[in-house]
Amino acid sequence: MPTASKTPQHIAIVMDGNGRWAQKRHLPRLAGHKRGVDALKTATQACLTHGIPILTVFAFSSENWSRPAGEVSGLLELLNVALRRELAALHERGIRVRFLGSRQGLEPDLCAVLHDAEQATQANQAMVLNVCFNYGGRWDIVDAAARLASAGKPITEASMNAALSLAPCPDPDLLIRTGDEHRLSNFLLWQCAYSELYFSPVLWPDFDAAELDQALQAYASRERRFGRTRPATVAVPA
Repeated sequence: MPTASKTPQHIAIVMDGNGRWAQKRHLPRLAGHKRGVDALKTATQACLTHGIPILTVFAFSSENWSRPAGEVSGLLELLNVALRRELAALHERGIRVRFLGSRQGLEPDLCAVLHDAEQATQANQAMVLNVCFNYGGRWDIVDAAARLASAGKPITEASMNAALSLAPCPDPDLLIRTGDEHRLSNFLLWQCAYSELYFSPVLWPDFDAAELDQALQAYASRERRFGRTRPATVAVPA
């Protein structure tokens, strides 16, 4: 178990492998996504237990619209059902839910569900759960820069940090990707500039509290220098 000083304050997860999990079991892909919701519940509770105040997950990318129509509609319905079913439990545990991504083009009913979940939990302080839905890292950067330019504000690193959808949350300390893939896939491109990366071979539906502990142990073993050199060791004369 990592010590408190070595525990990340913000974890981001690319939840990959739902479809492959289902295919290995000769099940429809949506069955994998349903099991993925259970894995997210487990990860959220594990972060809460570890005292990790922020968890950000990649639920649906702006590129996922190109998937088969049946899978997309099933994912949207799954989000709707899961929110309605789990919101009360999240609220009871003091978890604030935020949805990051474009709402443009989404059905009004879905937008209302997302908005209501955010409003119902906005005062909660035990933990923040950021759900990136209809999100892309490039969209995030372009959208923030466009809004700054439209408002006549200078585009600086500080102003961009404040304008990006993740604000006011700090950048992730640790980015986990499951499913044995080793890429960012357009996720939090700006915010993960100095995040520690951990790639797990485990498919997301099988990612449990023990797997999260392994990621935390790997994180605790690393030295984060943010571009600085390691301090020189000074020899002490005998």
